[in-house]
Amino acid sequence: MSAQVNEKAEYNEYPQEKTLQHEAVDVKENMEEEEEEYVYEPQQFTWRAAIVGSLLGCVVAASNLYLGLKIGWTFGAALWGSIFGFLILKSISRMTGTVFGPKENAVCQAAATSAGGLSSGFVTAIPAMYRMGLMGNSTPKDDVVALLLWTAAAAFFGMFFAVPLRSHFVINQNLVFPTPRAAAETIKNLHKASSAAAKDARDSGRAMMWSFIIAMAFAIVGFFIPGLFTEVHILWYIGNAASYVAMMNADAAWGWTFTWDFAFFGAGLMTPGSTVWSFLLGELIAFGIAGPLMTDSGYLGGRTGFIPVAPAVGSAQSWFLWPGVGMMVFTAFSELGANYKSLAAAVMAAVHEARNYIRKLSKKDALVRQTDYVSKDTTPEHELIPTSWWAGGLLLSGVFTILVMYFNFNVPVYATIGAIILSFLLAFVGLQASGETDINPTGAVAKVTQLVFSRIPNSDIKVVQKTNLMCANIAASVCSQSVDMVGDLKTAHLIGASPRAMLWAQLVGSVFAIGIAVPLFLLYTEAYPCVLDETIKNCQFGAPAVVAWANVCRILTGDGSVPQASMILTIVLCILAVINIIVRVKFVPDRLKPYWINLNAVGLGFINPSPAIPVAMLIGWTSGQIWKRTSPKSHERLMYSISAGLIAGVGIAGLVNAAMTIGGVKGGAVLVGCGPEGKLC
Repeated sequence: MSAQVNEKAEYNEYPQEKTLQHEAVDVKENMEEEEEEYVYEPQQFTWRAAIVGSLLGCVVAASNLYLGLKIGWTFGAALWGSIFGFLILKSISRMTGTVFGPKENAVCQAAATSAGGLSSGFVTAIPAMYRMGLMGNSTPKDDVVALLLWTAAAAFFGMFFAVPLRSHFVINQNLVFPTPRAAAETIKNLHKASSAAAKDARDSGRAMMWSFIIAMAFAIVGFFIPGLFTEVHILWYIGNAASYVAMMNADAAWGWTFTWDFAFFGAGLMTPGSTVWSFLLGELIAFGIAGPLMTDSGYLGGRTGFIPVAPAVGSAQSWFLWPGVGMMVFTAFSELGANYKSLAAAVMAAVHEARNYIRKLSKKDALVRQTDYVSKDTTPEHELIPTSWWAGGLLLSGVFTILVMYFNFNVPVYATIGAIILSFLLAFVGLQASGETDINPTGAVAKVTQLVFSRIPNSDIKVVQKTNLMCANIAASVCSQSVDMVGDLKTAHLIGASPRAMLWAQLVGSVFAIGIAVPLFLLYTEAYPCVLDETIKNCQFGAPAVVAWANVCRILTGDGSVPQASMILTIVLCILAVINIIVRVKFVPDRLKPYWINLNAVGLGFINPSPAIPVAMLIGWTSGQIWKRTSPKSHERLMYSISAGLIAGVGIAGLVNAAMTIGGVKGGAVLVGCGPEGKLC
């Protein structure tokens, strides 16, 4: 799950996954214990796995573009690619009489993840530039070449970026990465050579298919009947019956509604309770208590918006944005500081290998590296990704990115280089958050980058604003692709698969992603012109991430400013975030760590202006807890499958709804439960 607030878990609560309490996992030992259960795989990377996974990822790409424009969130394709990849490739292997095992299955899901995850730019910076008139009078159809080149740059640069970070996040810090872990556990269970495992595979496939169908059907019906099948305005109707204006206002003005959002039901099913409750706490503070009180006093002007209207200094969304971003950034870097030895060892190893490569070209003897650092990595040397591969790929893709940014978007070379350097630092934020919470805060990463590039020496305001947006786009894309790649490496590590095979799978998936991303963007902007034209008020897509990016850009490059009180709170919460990590790492007993407050998730609640999302996740989590206690075995076997089906079903329904819109089918034909004159829908 990838979020833009990207508007897409440190501790999991499932007892079968011991590492979710940060207990070390000896993958080699586990694989030796299970070796007899799995077939021998002479080759891990296969073209059939890469192509099947990439095609499955294209389905998720369509889902993500819809969800990203609708609510600013995107989700990964790991579980989708794992289970449906198994069903398809298992059938192919039976027909061809070939071997198919868990490691090839991991290749399939890695390709799916890569093909399905390249959407961040098309739900943020790129539509924001069209909204602000920074692309001139052109339309996306006129800029197809530029968009394709940008997509290629985003696809490959972030992928190579992530490879050296594996040692820190996967091996030494051993973060949970809930969805990649779920994918690994699912793949291992699907391939166990027993009749019970075969039954589990069939049950998992059926569960995913039925949850996919139900979620998709609900979302499509909601296209026609939004009041009953999308958001249900319970508080408004109760408040209206009781003549309680505050309760009606909580629903209509502040968004505290119940929503039939099966995607977030699924996300809540597999997210730890500490994360869900922390997310809800942040939302409650910003948009349930402090925000409404500050609005009632006249200090703020409402829930959303980035252009202040006097006498208000802004909205709850703009005021709480920076405290939320601050908590997320300092939480991530505090975790990094707590595990600095592994990062330093990885950097020094890369420097040592680079020096030896230069000495080899000069026909000098290689240097012998002396260090007392002992790696926990048990992966065979021939399966690791050579430094020359990722370093060379990073260099080439970096130069390509600089050229694309300069010639196609008029971004100065020095600005792109600065954005690349900053992206490396901020990638740690995204990986830390994703590893702990399964939520990739690319929106927060982008806001930090926009702040850094708020002023560049250029008299043309359009160049300044385009630089601001596209540099942030680099950071967000690097963050997104890095999280996908490291997530795949986490899955491979748990299965005992080759990191080198994962890289090849991601390369193939990226090619498919480049081919599908731009056509999907053209489809949605053709169906919904309001995505690119902010003067169109009635739009089925709120595009919160697009609105946020555009307005933050206007504030930072124009006359806007951040309120002093907001900055003071930001400083206080940044200090608190550091203290919280120190206390958790040094003083909190291991048995209590799964219940410790997650300030990263609290920060996410601060910057997400849609309370219905954490409410939906809480419903999903609560349902999962009830299920787990009443039927723990079925919960263990089917929970991840159902979660993946729910998430994918909602996204595919969005593609269907877009096609119906282009075809002239009118949505919202039946307005039941939409308040007076249908205004709530």
